[in-house]
Amino acid sequence: MIIDTHAHLDSPKFDNDREEVIARAREAGIDTIVNIGFNRETIPTTMALAEKYPFIYAVVGWHPTDAVDMKLEEDLAWIESLCNHPKVVAIGEIGLDYYWDTSPKELQQTVFREQIRLARKLGKPIVIHNRDAHEDILRLLKEENASEVGGIMHCFSGSWETARKCLDMNFYISFGGPVTFKNARVPKEVLERVPMDRLLLETDAPYLTPHPHRGKRNESAFVRLVAEEAASIKGVTLEEISIITSDNARRCLSLSR
Repeated sequence: MIIDTHAHLDSPKFDNDREEVIARAREAGIDTIVNIGFNRETIPTTMALAEKYPFIYAVVGWHPTDAVDMKLEEDLAWIESLCNHPKVVAIGEIGLDYYWDTSPKELQQTVFREQIRLARKLGKPIVIHNRDAHEDILRLLKEENASEVGGIMHCFSGSWETARKCLDMNFYISFGGPVTFKNARVPKEVLERVPMDRLLLETDAPYLTPHPHRGKRNESAFVRLVAEEAASIKGVTLEEISIITSDNARRCLSLSR
């Protein structure tokens, strides 16, 4: 059984066949799905999924690209209140995104800092979104003592040097569809070096679809393809990588068996 540690099954892209997508994931051996609510629209729909399906858990937070829309004090209080829910296992996805020019960098950093502080207050792990912001991500994680709670580097795309620094700060490294791409030399090399007890798998569905479905809508069932690639890179069986990464996810996110 495999755990998809990062999905967006509440996305409108699944409105026509969400139940079928979830059923296919179960048929493919996906034991647990962690769904991410990252703004005012997706937090409620993520919570609804987590309350409907016993094997779906929720992560709630504020995405950096939506930082400009956040009412900081009000929405932090909302996130804090939701963290009392037994199905909410982390705060995220939070971080920095310097690729999409939708929120000023300074505002993104403020929102990121405040959510790290909230996570430390509540003792919750954090799920990190990082796009073209490696240095600032590492700096803010260090400045805000994020190692106290640790968490997940979602769909990791950085170098081994960056991964090593994240590991030193109590983070797990998660890989998704891009590691299956034939030209993904760096992600494959980083995955090979990440210790087995700090490795996680994800889809980011409906985005970042793995080979051979690249270009189509992603779904949680396809995390099996990521697991197969990880097993090949690590030189272990699919069963071994599934057991190890699932145990890692349960430990990181305090998921029930």
